[in-house]
Amino acid sequence: MTTDDRTVGGPLDGLLIADFSRVLAGPFATQILGDFGADVIKVEAPVGDETRGWRPPEREGVSTYYLAINRNKRDLVLDFRDEDDRAAAQELARRADVVIENFKPGGLKKFGLDYETVAESNPGVVYASISGFGSAGGAGLPGYDLIVQAMSGLMSLTGEPGGSTYRSGVSVFDIMSGLQAVIGILTALRHRDATGEGQHVEVNLLSTALAGMANHSSTYIAGGQVPLRMGNAHPSLFPYEPLPAADGEIIIVAANDRQFATLAEVLGIPHVLEDERFRTTDGRNIHRDVLRPILVEALATATIGEWFDRLTEAGIACGPIQTIDGGVALAERLGLDPVVTVGEGDRAVPMIRNAISFSRTKAQYRLPPPTLGEHADELRAWLADPKEGA
Repeated sequence: MTTDDRTVGGPLDGLLIADFSRVLAGPFATQILGDFGADVIKVEAPVGDETRGWRPPEREGVSTYYLAINRNKRDLVLDFRDEDDRAAAQELARRADVVIENFKPGGLKKFGLDYETVAESNPGVVYASISGFGSAGGAGLPGYDLIVQAMSGLMSLTGEPGGSTYRSGVSVFDIMSGLQAVIGILTALRHRDATGEGQHVEVNLLSTALAGMANHSSTYIAGGQVPLRMGNAHPSLFPYEPLPAADGEIIIVAANDRQFATLAEVLGIPHVLEDERFRTTDGRNIHRDVLRPILVEALATATIGEWFDRLTEAGIACGPIQTIDGGVALAERLGLDPVVTVGEGDRAVPMIRNAISFSRTKAQYRLPPPTLGEHADELRAWLADPKEGA
């Protein structure tokens, strides 16, 4: 990490974020906002964010789950059932540019922290709510990523045909909902800059899931067909999946006729281009069961590494199937600098770099993930000083 990473002001400098969220979607969103200069105040119940206790794995007794999504935040413990703490939370919301929360819809109303109540004293606030199923008919449903993966249809697409369904290996809709929340917040802030008006931004995991499944959702909505799981195969393209080489599987993508012609030449099977069934994308897709054994036979003559070199040199997209350590190593070899160290001394934490690069407004890595209530004294004093909130 360079000095510039620490000291250059971010594009969101001056924005105060009251973060009443926990677990994944909300904290992931606020970490992104913090990376670009926003002052994020993470408010936790006395027991702390649940992810603090989600271990193993851990780093020096702290959950790596919690560490992954909570840098660039100051931490304040408040018990909303306590009158003084509740008043402090309300004052924080009154001063904030952005409030973000992921309680069950309506859950903050009894504490005077719902959008309508906050907006009375802070009409310019951008108030973002993240839920599992929205604030209408699904308001009472718990919003766990796994449940949404099941109920949205994603799990019906994941796994081998005729076999068991599987969840995604990551909490994909929590992460996507966090990104949607950031988009919504920044859009609402742009509107506020133009009009002075705040507004309520709502994101829910189910809507995120249906939008995020994109072409699969469109298969049903526009095509009238319900897509089903196909293992690693693509419904519209072939080859676009892992194929066995001499020592394991390699991903190979030939997404158009030109790419397939190049692939056939490199594999030493140019005769397949004379077959009417394989000349077009549609044809290869329809006749994949005939084409696949031909490709497999050719690939069996060399190793993954050998094919990777040959295919890459020819301009064919391909890649070995790696574990995460291999992915990090690849990013390092490609000069993407995927790891940053946040904090110093015994508080230094290696973390994955923010995924967005700008030519001018670099991400900042100012604060390591906070300990529970780490900044309580300074924040309570600030909230208690009426001059500071003027």
